[in-house]
Amino acid sequence: MAVIAPGTAVPAFELRTEDGVPFTNLDLEGRTTVLVFYPFAFSAVCTDQFQVYEEVVGEIRARGVDIYGVSTDASEAQHAFREKLGVTIPQLSDFEPKGAAARIFGAYFEPGGMTNRAIVVIGPDGVVKASYLAENPGVLPGINVVFDLLAQGA
Repeated sequence: MAVIAPGTAVPAFELRTEDGVPFTNLDLEGRTTVLVFYPFAFSAVCTDQFQVYEEVVGEIRARGVDIYGVSTDASEAQHAFREKLGVTIPQLSDFEPKGAAARIFGAYFEPGGMTNRAIVVIGPDGVVKASYLAENPGVLPGINVVFDLLAQGA
């Protein structure tokens, strides 16, 4: 499966915030958004990824960009993950139906039954501006990948 291509209008999807509130494609309108798909809360690579991203989240937000983590973990696990790491990047759950949004974005890793490591930049118009899919879930895309994707989508 390929990650959603730049130029594609974001299809309808629904995720859940850490508080269980629905989060849909309509919540993206009017803002540039980075969705960071990752396999599992508390895994070693995911922990490293979000700690690195948190170091520059202020710079990302200063550009007028919203950033969210997305995994197939339950909202409660994501909340605990974010709190334990001390990161401010909001988390969105693709738990039930498992991986439905990740499949829409081409970020589901079927062999493992989990979200793959992918990054999707969506413009304020609801169109994908840039996307990245890791070779496998163990590959950590450095923060330079996020900045490169933002530059591509500018």
